[in-house]
Amino acid sequence: MTTKVDGPGGPRNNGHEMAPLNTRARGDGTHGVTIMLSPPDRNSVGSREGAGLPDGDPDRAAWSGKMQFFLSIIGYSVGLGNIWRFPYLCQQNGGGAFLIPFMIMLILEGIPLFLIELGMGQKMRLGALGVWNTIHPWLGGIGISSCIVTLFVAIYYNVIITWCFYYFFNSFRVPLPWASCPQFNGTDLPECERSSETAYFWYRTTLDASPSIEEPEGFKWWIVLCLLLSWTVVFFIVMKGIQSSGKVVYFTSLFPYIVLTIFFIRGITLKGAGAGLMHMYTPKVEKLLEPTVWLDAATQVFYSFGLAFGSLIAFGSYNTPKNNCVRDVILVSVCNAVTAIYASVVIFAILGYKATVGVDRCIAVNKGILFKHGLIDSIHVDNAIYEEKMNSLDSMTKTNWTFEHCSLEDQLDSAAEGTGLAFIVFTQAIVQLPGAPFWAVLFFTMLLSLGLGSQIGILEGMLCTIFDIDIFKRIRKPYVTGVVCLFCFTVGLVFTTGAGEYWLKMFDSFAGTIGLVVVALMETIAVIYIYGHKKFTEDIYQMTGIRPGPYWQLTWRYIGPVIMFLILLSSVLSMVLKSPTYSAWNGELGITENKSYPDWVMAIALAMIVASVLPMPLVFLLRRFQILKVDLDIHQGSIRRNETTASTKEMIDEDDDDDDDDFSGPALGGPVNVRSDSDDEDEPPTMGKMLSNKSSPLTAAGVAASHQTFQFKNQHHLTPNPLAASPTRKKPFSMEVMDF
Repeated sequence: MTTKVDGPGGPRNNGHEMAPLNTRARGDGTHGVTIMLSPPDRNSVGSREGAGLPDGDPDRAAWSGKMQFFLSIIGYSVGLGNIWRFPYLCQQNGGGAFLIPFMIMLILEGIPLFLIELGMGQKMRLGALGVWNTIHPWLGGIGISSCIVTLFVAIYYNVIITWCFYYFFNSFRVPLPWASCPQFNGTDLPECERSSETAYFWYRTTLDASPSIEEPEGFKWWIVLCLLLSWTVVFFIVMKGIQSSGKVVYFTSLFPYIVLTIFFIRGITLKGAGAGLMHMYTPKVEKLLEPTVWLDAATQVFYSFGLAFGSLIAFGSYNTPKNNCVRDVILVSVCNAVTAIYASVVIFAILGYKATVGVDRCIAVNKGILFKHGLIDSIHVDNAIYEEKMNSLDSMTKTNWTFEHCSLEDQLDSAAEGTGLAFIVFTQAIVQLPGAPFWAVLFFTMLLSLGLGSQIGILEGMLCTIFDIDIFKRIRKPYVTGVVCLFCFTVGLVFTTGAGEYWLKMFDSFAGTIGLVVVALMETIAVIYIYGHKKFTEDIYQMTGIRPGPYWQLTWRYIGPVIMFLILLSSVLSMVLKSPTYSAWNGELGITENKSYPDWVMAIALAMIVASVLPMPLVFLLRRFQILKVDLDIHQGSIRRNETTASTKEMIDEDDDDDDDDFSGPALGGPVNVRSDSDDEDEPPTMGKMLSNKSSPLTAAGVAASHQTFQFKNQHHLTPNPLAASPTRKKPFSMEVMDF
């Protein structure tokens, strides 16, 4: 005889979550057992909907409004890379022609992967760890790898915010401290004179850079204090999750656009702004024939969206089940691309002005040399006369008289990326603006906003994963957040030494590259090929009313994975074929020199890559062969398989063999029930229903005759058990006998 349970969604096999439990006829007319499920304390969205309960998890955080969610996503995905990476890539990869591969990769790679993460988070209402364990326990390592990579990035990303704080405080000084070289006995310091005012302030005053990564030269107390400040600010923002960070995003997301607009209005009115924009956006179509241009575009799209950190899954999990995530993905993607282009216009308008001023200064120096040798009557002669005199000189004379080469193209080509653009090149442009301290305060406030917005999202992805682990749910959220921030601050002290910038470049090159791409590739495979693209398509349709068509199917199943594989392959080949180097400051020459990383530093880099990737195969092997006897509960109240008495073991083992591959459980939208062999659809399983339902073979008399009822002891609710995935070794459920 088979137990029959009433459920609004109809009987269903919950896969590895729970096998159908069948009773046995004893041959004397009595029945075997009655299965009664205690009501769950915490349910996922799917199970509550299926049971006719109100939407959402009552204990899970939720956005206070649509605007808060949208601004949080914008603040996370629109970061420092839009300001100091995208303009540089445009300049180096064909100017305006680079927009073609960038937009193509945005459509073929960024948007589809964006929807996978946001959609899965919204569907399952779990963090990264819970989502991948729910799809299949063997995939649990994806969530762990994602969390480890996120931790590495969070540690060094906050150091950039630290430097922005230091520059922000110095921006209130008049004149700006990087506007001129320090003097000794009335003359400029040789190191500053050989380099530039802004380069000296960056490498010597701010970083006090050491000659190499092997010579840290101790902690710099001013950077330590700024690092402590930055982690303190981040802690107070994220200590209560989105309840606290959701209020800050209104500033961190909107303020950068205000500043960019102010800089845009000021920049386009400056002399030379047009030259800067022409230099950047003049298309060099021949560049599109180079594979590296397309690879740079794909890499920029991948990292600009913040994929594989787990943050998008976390943000999606706080949404309502019927939120239109497809519309959100398209809006955020368009906003991200437009912001990158808009920021490029602002940056190169200012840099065009800087280059023009630099050329004018160069010409003034050369006019002084011509005047000194009596070739011109005054240093204020027209530029046409200056050009005529310069063209009349032979190359030997120009060399002997030490003329400078004045070229607008060369000045614009000197634009840098990353910290070089923000703290050296752009600060030099700010110095030349009237009212320079005001513009410096605005600029570094914008960088702080962009950095904090991304850092909030990065930490939210990691903390959401931690809070989804059962043992951490009993600890107050601020305490866990405080421990995480303290740990990150302690490790981050390595970036406050004289070799701090070199360590940051190493972390940026290795900690968040290969690991992230592997995680994103595995996420796509997990959702599209294991969870199933048809099931995911149906989930999107149920949530949004939009059924993804051929574009989504092609990019999910074929194009996206191929692009990520190419990014991964190119990253690995680049590291193998090219000896990784870093730029070290040579104070005697006033320039940076490329140096190779020592072997022990490369060993640390390799260890970080392995730590980012290893959890995926490790968890697969441990759970496939059930090596672990104890496993952390990464779901909200998982049932564990424990040894039971011999009388129940045989019954459950026999029925366990009937499991099919439907992994639908509470987190996937399936109701909490026990599947029978029937296809009937009934009411939720309560004892009253079981006794009163005339169609059920489980009658009141049968219950009375059996004198037994088994009740599952579950702290929360039924979710997939990570240790129950092996098809070869099965352990029965633990039950408790209760007498009526």
